[in-house]
This record gives sequence, C-alpha cells and structure tokens, in this order.
Amino acid sequence: MRMRIDRLDVALLRQLLKDPRAGMRAYARDLDVARGTVQSRLSRMERAGLIRSFAPQLSEAQLGFPVLAFVQLHLAQGHLDKVSAALSAIPELTEAHSITGEGDLLCRVVARDTEHLEDVIQRLVGIPGVVRSKSDVAMTERVAPRVEPLLGLVRDED
Repeated sequence: MRMRIDRLDVALLRQLLKDPRAGMRAYARDLDVARGTVQSRLSRMERAGLIRSFAPQLSEAQLGFPVLAFVQLHLAQGHLDKVSAALSAIPELTEAHSITGEGDLLCRVVARDTEHLEDVIQRLVGIPGVVRSKSDVAMTERVAPRVEPLLGLVRDED
C-alpha cells in the first residue's frame, strides 16, 4: 500500500534529493519547520520504504567498470526463484528485474571491458535454469537515473 504524503513531505524529499548532505538543521531551516518534524518525517518515510537508502550513489565507471550492459535471461519453467537467488553471487550484476514479454529476467551488469563482459555473461548463462541470454551494451547515458521529476506528479493527500 502506498504511503500518504503531503506538500511538506514532497518539499522535504526535494531538499533531500537536491542536497543529501545538508543535514536536519538545514532542511528544517529551509522548510521553516522544527528539526524534530524533519527527523520524524524522514524516519516515517524510511520505515514505509519510500526512502530506500541514504547511501551515496557510486560511479561504476570510476570504480573501474565502464562497460554497462542489459542482459535478458530466458529461463526454464519453474526456475525463477532459484535463478534469482543465484544472481546475488555475481558482483558485476547491479540489478535484476522479473519482466513480461519475451524474456524472464532483465539484468543490469557492469564490466571492466568487453572480455570481462563476456565472462560475466557466461557466468549468468551457466546458472542452472538459464536457457539463453540476449545482451545489449549501453553506449552513452542520455538520462541519468532520476526520481525528482516524479515529485511534481505526486498528488497532495493532506
């Protein structure tokens, strides 16, 4: 069930996305509310799962993994849970989603170079239950991952 958020929550989320290191006092000052209000609202949003992490976003490329690929996995019937569990053993896999359509899982993977990418894909297809794969290598990021524009679409439920 979706958590109810109001205008102050949206304003606080915008502040958090704009300057995640500002701190409670700065958010409270900018929003003209008490520091305790900011803390309780952030805690509530975190408990509800709206805020998933306060961790920094790291650049895979700067860590030495500049190659990004999206790998679609096709699975044998009944193997989704086992294959999904096995994916966590592959450190270069950064995300995996069950999908509709031709494939069963869409995986986001990173690699040092194309040879390393081939090795990662071979490990993916070597998981019992994976029948085949289809890979697309990303060339250039055109729109970075973002959530902030969605805040403008949130209806005030105050």
